Amino acid sequence: MTPVSVSVPAGEPACATSGAPAVHSPVSADAPPAPGSVGRVSPQFIAFDEPLQLSSGQTLAAYELAVETYGTLNAERSNAVLICHALNASHHVAGISASDPKDIGWWDNMVGPGKPVDTNRYFVIGVNNLGSCFGSTGPASINPATAKPWGAAFPVLTVEDWVRAQARVADHFGIARFAAVMGGSLGGMQALGWAVTLPERVAHCVVIASTARLSAQNIGFNEVARRAIITDPDFHGGDYYAHNTLPRRGLSVARMIGHITYLSDDDMAEKFGRAQREPAESGAYRYGYDVEFEVESYLRYQGEKFSRYFDANTYLLITRALDYFDPARTHGGDLSAALASATADFLLVSFSTDWRFPPERSRELVRALLKNGTSTTYAEIDAPHGHDAFLLEDSRYHAVVSGYFDRIARAQGLPERDAAAAAVAARATTASTPAPAAAEVSA
Repeated sequence: MTPVSVSVPAGEPACATSGAPAVHSPVSADAPPAPGSVGRVSPQFIAFDEPLQLSSGQTLAAYELAVETYGTLNAERSNAVLICHALNASHHVAGISASDPKDIGWWDNMVGPGKPVDTNRYFVIGVNNLGSCFGSTGPASINPATAKPWGAAFPVLTVEDWVRAQARVADHFGIARFAAVMGGSLGGMQALGWAVTLPERVAHCVVIASTARLSAQNIGFNEVARRAIITDPDFHGGDYYAHNTLPRRGLSVARMIGHITYLSDDDMAEKFGRAQREPAESGAYRYGYDVEFEVESYLRYQGEKFSRYFDANTYLLITRALDYFDPARTHGGDLSAALASATADFLLVSFSTDWRFPPERSRELVRALLKNGTSTTYAEIDAPHGHDAFLLEDSRYHAVVSGYFDRIARAQGLPERDAAAAAVAARATTASTPAPAAAEVSA
């Protein structure tokens, strides 16, 4: 693996490679960070010129990955934590984007000084996955062979491909083994993929609101969403860039479908019930097909907003990677056999009202791990917010994660958690994390 370039905004230090002094995150010094925050952050863009062999048999000759880091890598390089993102998230895990002060990291309540994943002790890496649309090489990137956007020609990817690409980021920083690889939903699948694909490179695997394989129902939801995109007249077989169009209608509908699966029935009932959108006098129905109920208005808004910033080809690619993930497939469907190579300790967390990846999916993983004698910690949180509960602040959930990372720190000989910093972070998170934000990043 040869990382051929690292580009960061002017004034930001490029992260060092193996053999250099301790690596520090590129955090802006324009203003001191708020309590509990990593402060203002800028991404790095790391280019790799060694071909990446993909699960499909295709090869990606060169590619670039967008990366953010928080905290300081210790001299032993033993305190690194990789955070894997969900479907429409990115490398921007925590802190405030230096380019947009309104852009707060998607897991800012989880990662930062004194927070469950404490950047006073850990060096945290967020990587925008290959094929995504937030800075890493993907379908909207220029194909060097044609000097045009890749479009539909971009290769289909798998979770295992992402793991191998992320491993090259670890190599770039001189990290032989992560203290932990962690993720929620699709991010949890990647963490599990690390434990199976590169077991010698991960000490702890943290899998939250996730599964070892999609159910038929989940594959069905993904297929309906993809058909909404593919049948949009502006899709043009995936080469819409050349036509100067965007399949926004299809992508909007795809997002609406997915969004429903991220919320619980109780949560939707509490938020919307059967409330009408600006009802006519006396609450009469309009007897038409435009927006009638508040929930319809909400879903349309979410879909339209999503279609303005996400790439449709990326949506197809990532949902298909979700479908393909199934470690047990090559072991006759035996999940325990598939996990037999894993040497990491595990933390699994599920949420009672998550019907996208219900608790039973996590319990299935727990049973398979225990059958192998793997050290496994499991917490099932009674929470009303459905699948997206993994993004929200919940004192019980955060206590589980904090306790587990304290255990990792003790095993690695890292400093004890600063109680004062943890208290400040808890107060800051409680004051600044609105619950509705959870549905912004899902699956």
